[in-house]
Amino acid sequence: MTEENQTQAEAAAEENKLVEVRRQKLRDLQAKGIAYPSGFKPSHFTGDIQEEYAAEEKATLEEAAHKMSVGGRVIRNRGAFMVIQDMTGQLQLYINRKVLSEDELALIKTLDLGDIIGAEGTLSKSNKGDLYVDMTSIRLLTKSLRPLPDKHKGLADTEMCYRQRYVDLIVNEETRKRFVGRSKLMAFTREFFNSHRFMEVETPMLQSIPGGASARPFETHHNALDMPMYLRIAPELFLKRLVVGGMDRVYEINRNFRNEGVSTRHNPEFTMLEFYQAFATYEDLIKITEDYIRGAAKAVTGSTQIQYQGVDYDLDKPFDVISMKDSIVKYGEGITADQLESLEAINALAQKLGVKTEASWGVGKHLQEIFDVVAEPNLIHPTFITEYPKEVSPLARLNDDNPEITDRFEFFIGGREIGNGFSELNDSEDQAARFKKQVESKEAGDDEAMHYDADYITALEYGLPPTAGQGIGLDRLAMFLTDAPSIRDVILFPTMRPL
Repeated sequence: MTEENQTQAEAAAEENKLVEVRRQKLRDLQAKGIAYPSGFKPSHFTGDIQEEYAAEEKATLEEAAHKMSVGGRVIRNRGAFMVIQDMTGQLQLYINRKVLSEDELALIKTLDLGDIIGAEGTLSKSNKGDLYVDMTSIRLLTKSLRPLPDKHKGLADTEMCYRQRYVDLIVNEETRKRFVGRSKLMAFTREFFNSHRFMEVETPMLQSIPGGASARPFETHHNALDMPMYLRIAPELFLKRLVVGGMDRVYEINRNFRNEGVSTRHNPEFTMLEFYQAFATYEDLIKITEDYIRGAAKAVTGSTQIQYQGVDYDLDKPFDVISMKDSIVKYGEGITADQLESLEAINALAQKLGVKTEASWGVGKHLQEIFDVVAEPNLIHPTFITEYPKEVSPLARLNDDNPEITDRFEFFIGGREIGNGFSELNDSEDQAARFKKQVESKEAGDDEAMHYDADYITALEYGLPPTAGQGIGLDRLAMFLTDAPSIRDVILFPTMRPL
């Protein structure tokens, strides 16, 4: 046994002893018929108490004698005070030995860190200015059988934070704040789009044909219908069907699933915002996106001045707009525009840069792959990249002046893509031809190429008005707004390999 394994075994044995001691306390409670009571209802959250009464003078509080009940988890228990924690914050409880009964005082001596209690009393303030509840009664509501991590070290193992998020949330204030921030982002998203007359809708997560993105889907089987089905990779084609049906502005906060790799920016299950607006172009979406990002920053952080991983961002400044080719020339040392024109020249450049290529690729696909290597990591400040090649944009409208590019953009912050938007392709015959091209790519071995969706073509034949649509990765946006280095830090239960 290695020294590390021996240390882990000793720690596990010690924890088992502590757990057994707590189990015995639970058995004693059960013998008295008082384990796991229900019916206790707090009158206040601890954070609300701190906010409402922080400025009150000690004498004023004593005169007012506010009666209240609070509930939460014991995180400190020493001397005459204990501290509980609920979803909003923490609050001290005073152990008034002149008021509490002998049974209640005996109970307090048996409490362990992590136990969940309910208490009633009068709000007061110490000479140091700390609020506390002078307890008149206390109840044990739930016995915690497992000890919490050391209060000084916390739950420092990052992987265990992901695997045991419930413990992470109990002991790490930063984690709790991050998910409060994420919740504020979701609330603001609905508020923003509702105020712009978008309608929130829901589309299928289980689909017979996966579409709306170039990605490898998860496959399953529906027993009753005896047919293969796929978890959604994007809601796009269903949302555009709704625009065909006359819902001119729709949005969905949707869970998507893509059978791809895991990284600091990728989780197989993730959350996207997708929205579609009839009688709009991709230029309109650029303006909407700027307004939305600034508003989201204010909603989550209270400011448009953001710091992410040590870099300062001023979101009040106009966001940059630059074409894909120009960005490669700008950030690629020694790369010229001529090297991006012909298939021969761009293939030679890809080889020089060490970009792996396929014989079936055209200029557009080469351009995309070179951009990913040369330009994307340098797009730190908010930037819209425009003029995406037709070859990598099977659902976007062709540009009127150059049929080799589309009216599409992607939005980047901090060197990573946050959003993807474009003027929608509403020519049913062009869309059918592009679907067929995707099918050819799939038959040639491209697992991420799209299927042919005949019903979507039928929908387009009824007529899709000029429309623009966009998807924004809410997990990645939450990372940026809460200063999280990994996507797993903003997903409560990220996908993990079993131990």
